[in-house]
Order: sequence, then C-alpha cells, then structure tokens
Amino acid sequence: MIAQRTLKAMTRATGVGLHSGQKVNLTLHPAAVDSGIVFKRVDIAGAPAIPARAEYVRDTRLSSCLIEGETRVSTVEHFMAALAGLGIDNCLIEIDASEIPIMDGSAAPFVYLVQAAGIETQAAPKRYLRVKKMVEVVQGEKRAALAPHDGFTMDFTIDFDHPTLADADCRINVDFGETSFAEGVARARTFCFTRDVEAMHKAGLALGGNLGNAIVLDEFRVLNAEGLRFSDELAKHKLLDALGDLYLLGHPIIGAYTAFKSGHALNNALCRALVAEPDAFEIVTFDETKASTVPTAYKKIAEMNGFNPSAQI
Repeated sequence: MIAQRTLKAMTRATGVGLHSGQKVNLTLHPAAVDSGIVFKRVDIAGAPAIPARAEYVRDTRLSSCLIEGETRVSTVEHFMAALAGLGIDNCLIEIDASEIPIMDGSAAPFVYLVQAAGIETQAAPKRYLRVKKMVEVVQGEKRAALAPHDGFTMDFTIDFDHPTLADADCRINVDFGETSFAEGVARARTFCFTRDVEAMHKAGLALGGNLGNAIVLDEFRVLNAEGLRFSDELAKHKLLDALGDLYLLGHPIIGAYTAFKSGHALNNALCRALVAEPDAFEIVTFDETKASTVPTAYKKIAEMNGFNPSAQI
C-alpha cells in the first residue's frame, strides 16, 4: 500500500517570527497514524493544541494563522508546504510563541529539519483528497480553482509591474509527479516591497522581517545583495504558499490547482468551498499490491517527494 509517514525522531529548531519579531523554539515529534498535523502551544497553561486544518484559519493578513479560542499559531504556510512536499501525514509540533519561525523566508530549512530527523513509513494507508469536480473562488480579478486531474499540478500567475520581472517570471506551472518539491520549489523566499513596509509595521506585521529572511524590492531593483535565487522566485514562492495553504485540507491532493493573484485568504476560501461541496471530492487510498488500483500518476505522487538523502536544498 501507499503508506502514511511521520518522523523517525524528534528534532528542534530556533528562529524568529516574521511578523511578531519574537524568538520561538520549534520542536517536531513523530505522531501516531491518522493523528494528522497538530500544533501545540507549550508556552500557554495546559499546552492547548490546534489541528492544522483550514477551518481553524481565521486570520489571513500576510500569512495563514490558526486560531482556536485565545490560542493562535501564525505563519504556518511555509512549514506546511515542507510537510506536504515531503509527504508527512502525522506530526506533533510544539512551539513556545505565537508564530512559526520564518528562518530564511523559504521552506528549505524545514525540509532540512525533517530530512535530518528522518522519515518513518507507518502501517496505515495514506489518505488522498481526490478532486471530482471543479471548484472555483473569485474575488474581483483574483481567482483560484481546484479541478480533477490524475496527479497533482499547480499553476500560479502573479501580476506585479516591476522592472526585475519578465512576463515569463510571473507564471509557474509545476507537475509534482515530475518535480521534487525539495529541489524545485522549497528554496523560494517570501518577498515584500519597500512601499508597503511602513503600513505593515503600523499594523503590527513584519516586525521581524529583514534582508536575511525576505526578498525586498524597491521601485527599481531587488535590494538583497545576492539577488534572486531563481528568476521566477516570486511566483514560485506564491506557489509554495498555496501548497502550504492547501495542505490544511488535511490530505495530499489529487487534482489541479490554478490561481491568478491568489493569496492566503483566497486559498483558504477555496479550501472551505471544496469542503462545502461533498460531491466535489472523495478521500481515497491505494494498494500498491493491486496494480490495477494504482494509476501511474498516483504512484508518482507517492514517490515524488519521498525522503531522498541526496536531495540538494
């Protein structure tokens, strides 16, 4: 069977919250079959936990923030993208602050963290969410959709009029049956424009941001001395964000995601719209011993981003 995965061992990291500016310690633990991804705030009495599910996203200002009662865990998208990309189904994450650390602004440090801990195959079938009919959400000119597809693809278009961006750099299409998340997407960093920084600070956001954990652009150029890691890094990062947001559905997706100028709010609206239509999706598992039940594309989905010690981050 195509099986669920967790970590082999506990692992830790320390960083700073992008928006809070606060130091945070992150501890990842292996978790039991079917427990999913769960965040636990160990700095709060009783260590309240929040499942990493779309229905708990209640703040989408420049990040996806999970909130349950007075407990919140913000900026989960890069971390969730890493877990999605490596096929981790079950993991308990302890944090001692309100925000996942930003690290270098990409998902690569989290990929490295998981790979260093090792990945354990569990004795239970992996559950996929297979899209059966198209669901689309639209807000003005922004749109995002999930449609049936025998595999998992993502197509994202950004629309920023900036001298450093050619038309070809504003759209990215990734077939995750052929592209490794760790090697092809994970290193894309978050970004912002200098014209927006003052407003973000007034709103209490991006207080921990700097050139070490974000791409910063003024009206003419990229301010980071090293420049961009990829010519399409901005579009690639938006796709990375969307992958993390979609993994809050609780399962890897079999389907095709397309988006134009989407963000965390619209991605979450898409997740909620899909769940609101029970006939638009189904949860499926696959038995590898019965070849006829496992289309080739689904095998690729299972294998595409499995633990690869030689993968270069």
